[in-house]
Amino acid sequence: MAPPVIEVSGLRKTYRGALRSSRITALDGIDFTVAAGEMFGLLGPNGAGKTTTVKILLDLTRPTGGEARVGGRPAGDPESRRRVGYLPEGHKIPGYLTARQTLSIFGRMSGMEKKDIERRGVELLEKLRIGKWIDIRVKKYSKGMTQRLGLACALIHSPNVLLLDEPTDGVDPVGRREIRDLLQEEAKNGTAVLLNSHLLSEIELTCDRVAVLRNGKVAAFGRVDELTRRAETYKLVASPIDDALLAAFRETGAGVERVNGHVILSVDGVAHLNALVDKLRAGGGLLSELAPVRSTLEDVFVDLVKAPSVEAPQ
Repeated sequence: MAPPVIEVSGLRKTYRGALRSSRITALDGIDFTVAAGEMFGLLGPNGAGKTTTVKILLDLTRPTGGEARVGGRPAGDPESRRRVGYLPEGHKIPGYLTARQTLSIFGRMSGMEKKDIERRGVELLEKLRIGKWIDIRVKKYSKGMTQRLGLACALIHSPNVLLLDEPTDGVDPVGRREIRDLLQEEAKNGTAVLLNSHLLSEIELTCDRVAVLRNGKVAAFGRVDELTRRAETYKLVASPIDDALLAAFRETGAGVERVNGHVILSVDGVAHLNALVDKLRAGGGLLSELAPVRSTLEDVFVDLVKAPSVEAPQ
């Protein structure tokens, strides 16, 4: 099995506070990995440690403890960043430059040949639907168009790691889908994508796994479908379902709620669920749908962020 492209292990970062003796903990021992070809979401409220994590991966700040590796190399090694593409939040591009000139600068900084920059640049701008604007100065671009150009700059050198901070900020719904399709295409080609966004619906549609940071720690980690599945809760659609059957369900200890023509069942496990289905069929009922109930990623996120802290007061 190939090693992860991004590795974060026991990562800690403290900053000196306003008083000489005070310390602010930005990261308190976080762990996660991102594999080649994976879309990974890094989530958390403001101040949770997301930006600090990305800064450490880019060697813009050094950790207090633990380790971060990119492409098998320590994050402090300049070689670890050679094949990294980065899109910061609120990036600025000088308004007097055209898209062609902007991509040329980024491509040359990455060591690319002129002909390769031209070919790759045209290809990316066409995919991002701003190909016709290649020779128009950036000052005439909308916010969404500037965002698309910033993504093209991050992708110009065909990186194998992408660190993206709010990549669809200011982009219309059609554009968000196009950017999502482009990032998924990059992942299919083996690029490891670490995505930081407050648009949780985009993360849910895009990412394979997520880590939710809270107070510098990982509050939740795993596949999106695992995190959003409510434990042992199912939607049941069948006919007929009368009050006598629902009462029989409740006698087994199941939680039962009738909602808009279907039933929500809370059970103790798969065996319990099957016993309820047997009761339904024994009474002549016909089952048409049975599916686990899922929360949205936003529901999970809000619950984690609002949950009371279990840390001892300092």
